[in-house]
Amino acid sequence: MRVVKILTGCLILLISYASQMPGAQTVTLAWDSILQPGLAGYRVHWGTASGDYTQTTDVGNTTRTVISNLTDGTTNFFAVTAYNTAGVESLPSNEVSYPSRSHLANISTRMNVGVNENVLIGGFIVSGSQPKQLIVRAVGPSLTAAGVTGAMANPMLELHDSTGALIASNDNWQTGGQVSQISASGLAPSNALESAIIATLPSGNYTAIVRGVNSTTGIALVEVYELDSTTTRLMNVSARGQVGVNDAVLIGGFIVNGAQPKQLIVRAIGPSLTAAGVAGALANPMLELHDSTGALIASNDNWQTGGQASQISASGLAPSNPQESAIMATIPPGNYTAIVKGVNNTTGVGMVEVYDLDP
Repeated sequence: MRVVKILTGCLILLISYASQMPGAQTVTLAWDSILQPGLAGYRVHWGTASGDYTQTTDVGNTTRTVISNLTDGTTNFFAVTAYNTAGVESLPSNEVSYPSRSHLANISTRMNVGVNENVLIGGFIVSGSQPKQLIVRAVGPSLTAAGVTGAMANPMLELHDSTGALIASNDNWQTGGQVSQISASGLAPSNALESAIIATLPSGNYTAIVRGVNSTTGIALVEVYELDSTTTRLMNVSARGQVGVNDAVLIGGFIVNGAQPKQLIVRAIGPSLTAAGVAGALANPMLELHDSTGALIASNDNWQTGGQASQISASGLAPSNPQESAIMATIPPGNYTAIVKGVNNTTGVGMVEVYDLDP
């Protein structure tokens, strides 16, 4: 029986699932008891929208209950509160859902990092009612061991919010006051000259910028890893930078986590960056989508060709320039790579974007 463990401020909520009959679900919830004087019992709250609990049941002073007759195929969201003998109720525990919605996780982008507008700029959106804890890394020297030539010797990392304000920065992950947290995460960079930031972020738009110390250049990687399992998720990820040839093409990686397929659109943007004031934009980008084995799932050069033009237009996310590329796909959980390169080995500033099309 699969169990998902969610750490909360006051409770640990576990969820397991068993289908009871066609068209219905039964969900078993369990949580750690609270050792607090005056505790009288617990209430379970649930509904079909995150944070909007339309149903409640009082389970008394027990730490396990079964919720039955849930509509099969519908995601429900659950939280638990505790109350004391005076009737005072706690805040809800962290939320869990079932079936768990698939989501984008552990995103990364590799490219040749230059200076000024040609630094590596990775964007992502945090969506949901709870903050999301993440680690962001800037990797350079350790790419050499992976066979990458021209790796950046000393990358530094900045994390900005939607206003452009600097949230945090780091040069060399073993400095900056987060060494113990980064080590404990199991995701510490393998080279002391690489950078990392742990942050707990509310819903919103964020940008991670990687540049070389003292304006040095080279191939670098920016990565964003989830450190929690809340229903708040990453979505609409992007990266912009100088697109070269061979090892210096733009490589965007992402993981689809969960139990269900994920519908998304991947875009390769170039010419329209000029209107945004970016100099040296890639004139004609092409796009490839690969699975974890490296097998090609789909490719596109010019989004109005390739048989998906009507679907892409209907999504509301069609690129603004016909020379730009897009792929729509519904993919199972797993690891994926989007590669952006210039047609006929042309170079310039390009952008890769992955949009979550599911609600």
